[in-house]
Amino acid sequence: MNSSPRMSLFDAHARPLKVLYLSQDPAMIRRQLAGESLTRAQAGALRDDVSTDEITPVHILSHYDHRLGDFAHTGLRCQDERPIAQQALRQSGYRILVAGRRYGKGSSREHSPTAEKLAGIEVVFAESFERIYRQNADNIGLFTSTDFNLLARLERGEGLTLADLLKEREGLAAGVLQAGGLLRWGQQHLRPDKGGPAQHTDFSSDSEPDAGGRPQHLFEKILQRHRWPTPHTPERPHVGDGLFVHTDWRFIHEYYTGMADTLLTQALGPQITLHRPEQIVVFEDHTSYVEESPAHVRGGLVPQMHAMRQAQRDFAQRHGLRMHRTLTEAEAKAEALRESTAHAAGISHAMVAEHFAMPGQVVVGTDSHTPHSGALGCVAFGVGTTDMANAFVTGAVRLAIPECVRVTLKGALHPGVTAKDLMLHLLATPWIRAGHGVGKVFEFAGEGIAHLRTDERATLTNMCAELGGLTGIVAPDPETCRFLKERRGIDFEIEAWMHSDADAPFVHTIEVDLSRLSPMVARPGDPGLGLALSDLQERVPIDMAYGGSCTAGKREDFDHYHEVLAWGLKQGLTLPAGVQVFLQYGTTAVRDYCAARGYDTTFAAMGVRILQPSCGACANCGPGSSTEAKQVTVSAINRNFPGRSGPGQVWLASPPTVMASALAGELISFEALQQRSTLAVLRDKTHR
Repeated sequence: MNSSPRMSLFDAHARPLKVLYLSQDPAMIRRQLAGESLTRAQAGALRDDVSTDEITPVHILSHYDHRLGDFAHTGLRCQDERPIAQQALRQSGYRILVAGRRYGKGSSREHSPTAEKLAGIEVVFAESFERIYRQNADNIGLFTSTDFNLLARLERGEGLTLADLLKEREGLAAGVLQAGGLLRWGQQHLRPDKGGPAQHTDFSSDSEPDAGGRPQHLFEKILQRHRWPTPHTPERPHVGDGLFVHTDWRFIHEYYTGMADTLLTQALGPQITLHRPEQIVVFEDHTSYVEESPAHVRGGLVPQMHAMRQAQRDFAQRHGLRMHRTLTEAEAKAEALRESTAHAAGISHAMVAEHFAMPGQVVVGTDSHTPHSGALGCVAFGVGTTDMANAFVTGAVRLAIPECVRVTLKGALHPGVTAKDLMLHLLATPWIRAGHGVGKVFEFAGEGIAHLRTDERATLTNMCAELGGLTGIVAPDPETCRFLKERRGIDFEIEAWMHSDADAPFVHTIEVDLSRLSPMVARPGDPGLGLALSDLQERVPIDMAYGGSCTAGKREDFDHYHEVLAWGLKQGLTLPAGVQVFLQYGTTAVRDYCAARGYDTTFAAMGVRILQPSCGACANCGPGSSTEAKQVTVSAINRNFPGRSGPGQVWLASPPTVMASALAGELISFEALQQRSTLAVLRDKTHR
């Protein structure tokens, strides 16, 4: 926006001002879409936790042009109903949306604010916003505000100025909006000829950055070593200040590359030069099984998905980028015949942790689960398409300095209890449920972290996205060195600065005694609806069990899957009739690990369908997605927002609980299943 701060952005006399309240009551939304004007009081309780999966359902993300506006909020669920039909928001003439807490949670997809803007929305008011959503909205010029006093002024027919809408924003965000968007701002301030670093500036330094003598978190130390001075960014940033940092790795996948290419071409012309292309990695990880994706097949979107994938391949080839292409079933069989493992493929953020990220680095990717690599002691976080497009040509990425939360782990987990159970426990705590984790950095520390290997640590940092955090991080230790040596052959030495200072201030501390945790599940609808499985009162029969995704497709996750299924095979158990079971590797390295240990023989004997590495059902783009609302799935994925993995009900659980439930045909822990089997044997002996 280039509007003057004195100019009225909303003139009620020039055009009718229409406010749509996203009520928890679907009838209230339908009444508004039918033309009835409601006040905030009449609308009733506002819908909290509106996810980007609901604003733009995953199966329509192959669109990245004006057609997106037709699909805005078509996945919104209120009391198990979807009150906003295709084109309804666009045709209604609403200019303002109003919602409750944690608006825009979930995926990093910039499609969501883009769809809203294309549907005519100019401002979104909410009690709080998720970080990625709000930054994406800034980047495309969609205004957001938590100041409901401004909303009251609009309801009274008053106009608002740009200054009104920017007064709650930090200086860098305001500067980006005033410049007309991030790409324009970046070209003004981040190019070498505008005072930005040269094309091959080396940001690594053995000297200690000046922190003004105050103790720092590991997160802050890494940012200080990567800080990129620009206008509106202070020399010694504090919490809330915006800044740019140099990135060591940038990665993107096929849902975003075509849009990023379009944005760059529109803003800068066709002859663009990427900053340090050797630090950019391109992944195909969402389209391996699109021909078997119920949502894409039913919607006639498979050709569009193929075009989207080809657009990414063309972009990568044009700029000479490193690319990991999807591995189809046919390619996997051909590879097996060749006895070759040269084709490394898999989920982007899992691949980055396996092959690229290192302690002390900054890693950004177009996926909300980019914090996965934080398990290695680096700063890793997700960004939207415009942020990545800007990073492609400048090497810099924007963020606001967050507060840090310490998660102190004590003791050790019992057998059958995993890091996934710990995350479902944290997600269910009142502090997190109230949204206090939004935008924060979660540092996992304490004696308990030493008992968790890197695969399990990656589950913790990965699911900081569900906590609402910017990222998660674990300070490097001997386990980190073991992982890097075993997986990559790297002899890594931990540098003296790679830890949080003893007196570093944390805004909040969460203490968890790992020995007190038991298997958890989360009810359908939100990862925060967790409870101990032993406290579940009702019996929950299942139709499907799915093990995989970045969160639960790692080596140690497959150790758990195999342990349960091997036990079941030994007991003579079989999968119940009507229960489908899927296991999907996170990367080809995980697949090869399982083959080398003979796990595949057990999986085949139990009738499990094995899927090649990709995001699959987790992102509603492959086998394991539900096709009917009545279907119930127990899944090891990271989030279960409405529609995330199809129209059915998704319960979240840990890898051992998922496989135990598959054997039982209902939700159950592995320990409880073993006890049930023992009792059955005793009863059988008694009857004899």
